[in-house]
Amino acid sequence: MMKRDDGGYTFTATPEDFPKKHKAPIVNIGIADTGKFIMTASSDTTILIWNLKGQVLSTINTNHMNNTYAAISPCSRFVASCGFTPDVKVWEVCFGKKGDFQEVVRAFELKGHSAAVHFFAFSNDSRRMASVSKDGTWKLWDTDVEYKKQQDPYLLRTGRFEEASTVPCRLALSPDAQVLALASGSSIHLYNTRRGEKEECFEQVHGECISDLSFDITGRLLASCGDRAVRLFHNTPGYRAVVEEMQALLKRASNESTRQRLQQQLTQAQEALKNLGALKK
Repeated sequence: MMKRDDGGYTFTATPEDFPKKHKAPIVNIGIADTGKFIMTASSDTTILIWNLKGQVLSTINTNHMNNTYAAISPCSRFVASCGFTPDVKVWEVCFGKKGDFQEVVRAFELKGHSAAVHFFAFSNDSRRMASVSKDGTWKLWDTDVEYKKQQDPYLLRTGRFEEASTVPCRLALSPDAQVLALASGSSIHLYNTRRGEKEECFEQVHGECISDLSFDITGRLLASCGDRAVRLFHNTPGYRAVVEEMQALLKRASNESTRQRLQQQLTQAQEALKNLGALKK
C-alpha cells in the first residue's frame, strides 16, 4: 500500500504467496485490526498465526476434532474457534511493548452447550460473546473477566433456537451486544439479548442459504449475503433496546444534564422507529 501525491492510496498485489503450511482446506482467514498478525484456520484442528511477511509465529491445535469457524476479536487480543466439540476456545496473542511477538496462550473457554457449536461472535468491545449450538440454543456471555486469575466467562442469557438442531447456523452480535441475529437456511431471526425474546423474523430473504451476517459499526443496519447479493435490514430491535435502556436510566438519573442527554437519545431512537413504521404503541 503506497500513498499517492493526492493523498490517496495505491494497492499493489505482492508477487509472492504465503508458504503452504496447512494440510487441510482453509475455512477462515482474519487480519488483526492492529495489523500485527494474520490468522488462518483449516478444517482439521489447526490455526496458524502469521506475521504480515508470511512467517508462521505460532501453531494452535484446537482439539475440536475439526474446526468449523475461527475469528480474531475486534480488540485484536484474542483468537477464538469452534467446531465439533460443545465449546468455544479462546487464546490471547501476546506482543511486547515494542510490538514484538511473544506467545499465544489459552485465555478462556465458553462452556455450557451440550452439542457442537455452529458459530460465535464478539461484541465491538470484545467484552461480550454469543454462540449458537446444535443443541438448539444460543447463549450470551460476559467475557470481560480476569482470565489470568482463572476467572471464567459469565453466562448472561440462554435462548431457544430450534432450527440450530437440524441445520448449520450463522450468527451476528450487534456492536452493543443488545441484538442477536441468527440465520438458518434463507431466513433471519432477531433476538433482544436482554430479554431473550425473538422480535423480528425475515423469511426467505435469499434464494440460497445465507452464507454470512454482519451488523454495521453503528448497529443500525444488518447485512446478509447468500445468493450473489447483499441485503440490508434496519435493526429495529436495536432501536427498541435503546428505548428500553434509556427509559430505565432516566428513572435513575440524578442530575438534569444526564436526564437531558438520556432524553435526547431516547427521542432519537423513538423517531427512528416511527420513521420505520416500527414504533410499538
